[in-house]
Amino acid sequence: MSNKDIATRHLKIGKISAIAVFYLLLAYVIITTLGLLSLKSPEDPIGEPYFTLMEILILLIAPLILIVMAAVDSYASDEAKIFSRIALIFMIIMAVITSSIHFVILTFSRLSSVADSPWASLFFSFKWPSAVYSLDILAWDWFFAISFLFASQVFRNGRIEKTVRVLMIMSGVLSLLGLLGVPLGNMQIRNIGIIGYALVPLPIFFLLSKIFKLESNDK
Repeated sequence: MSNKDIATRHLKIGKISAIAVFYLLLAYVIITTLGLLSLKSPEDPIGEPYFTLMEILILLIAPLILIVMAAVDSYASDEAKIFSRIALIFMIIMAVITSSIHFVILTFSRLSSVADSPWASLFFSFKWPSAVYSLDILAWDWFFAISFLFASQVFRNGRIEKTVRVLMIMSGVLSLLGLLGVPLGNMQIRNIGIIGYALVPLPIFFLLSKIFKLESNDK
């Protein structure tokens, strides 16, 4: 198989993964919104069935985002490879952390011997402060944000690429701003980060699927 055929295959995988992330993120945003609307107090954690659906979606989204970022690395020009490689590394870290967290939440934390323990909320609750909440903030508000900020430097040519670049920078900055909720102890401020990594990426992944499609057709 020639290098051209390999590159085309990589981009086609990236296209499929990007559009899959778009639809899964859209489902995540809708379910999260419904979950938030069901709360009696904004300080309460999201309940069932919304919470379980959100956990499952994250487990699906995280590896697909990683595949998209691998496709971005394949797409990047030689001079932009340093940015795409750094973006890929940071996204690998994000995917490992968040996948581990949400798998533990769905399995181990639901065992009666664990859930009934007095210390369970300090480790497995998404009500601040807790260990898993802190780690998830690290994954999305830090590693995801840095990954997108570096990946934005890959896209410089043409209207679609420049739009992706601006949106990636916006996504990264908003995600980083969500970190302010930690020292302030205010998770309402931290919700700025959710806009950065859940809402703004919707058009990004849609446009990436278009970029990969156009590029793979040209090869």
